[in-house]
Amino acid sequence: MTQPQATATTNTPMVAVTDLRRSFGTGERTVHALRGVSFTVGRGELAALKGRSGSGKTTLLNLVGGLDAPTAGSIALDGTDLAELNEDGRLALRRERIGFVFQSFGLIPMLTAAENVGVPMRLRKVSAAEREERAHTLLALVGLADQANQRPGELSGGQQQRVAIARALANEPGLIIADEPTGQLDSETGRSIMQLLRAVVRSEGVTVVVATHDPTLMELADRVIELRDGRIVEGAAKPAA
Repeated sequence: MTQPQATATTNTPMVAVTDLRRSFGTGERTVHALRGVSFTVGRGELAALKGRSGSGKTTLLNLVGGLDAPTAGSIALDGTDLAELNEDGRLALRRERIGFVFQSFGLIPMLTAAENVGVPMRLRKVSAAEREERAHTLLALVGLADQANQRPGELSGGQQQRVAIARALANEPGLIIADEPTGQLDSETGRSIMQLLRAVVRSEGVTVVVATHDPTLMELADRVIELRDGRIVEGAAKPAA
C-alpha cells in the first residue's frame, strides 16, 4: 500500500499503539528507548504524555507520527497500520492527516504569519485564494487575526507558537502531535497555549497528543499517559481527574 486509506469507523481509536518497542545501537551498547508500550487515544481527545527527559516521550511521538519505525510492535492511526505504508504512504499520511507542533516553533523567518500557516497547503497545491482564506480563518481561531501580516521576529514566543498551531491545522488533520510546545515559554503563556490546544480539540474535533513535563498542565488533558524508562507507569494511562 502506498497511500493511507480511510478505512476506520467512528469506534476506531485515532491512535492505537500495541507492544511498541524501539532500540538504538547493537550489542552491549543497545539502548532500549521503549519497552513494550501499549495504549489508545480516542477521537477528539487531548492526551498528555508525561515523563522526565530520557523517558521515551520524543521517541514515542516520532513513531506515532511516522517519522521513525519501531523495532517491534504496531501503530495504527485512524485505522491505518503504519507498517503497511511505504515511504510515500507515510509521507502522505504526515502531510494530509497529521499536524506537528514543536518546542522550537519552526516558523520560516521571512514569511508572514499567514504565509507560514499556508505552507502545508502550498505543498498540497491548494490554490492561493483558498490558502489565504483558510490561513486567516485559522489565525482568527488562535487569536491572531490582527497579526496575519507580521513576521515571526515581530511576534512574541506565545504568538509564534499560536501561529505554529494554526499551521498544524492547515490541512484539517485528524491528529496533532505536539512535542513540549510550551518548553520555551513562561508558565502563564504556556498555560494559555495548552488552553488553546484544549479549545482546538473541542472546536475542530481533532485529537491531540502532547508531550510535556510540566505537571501544572496535566489538569487540562482528558488523559495522562506517564512514561518511565521506556514503559508506561502502571495505572498512569487513565483519564485525568
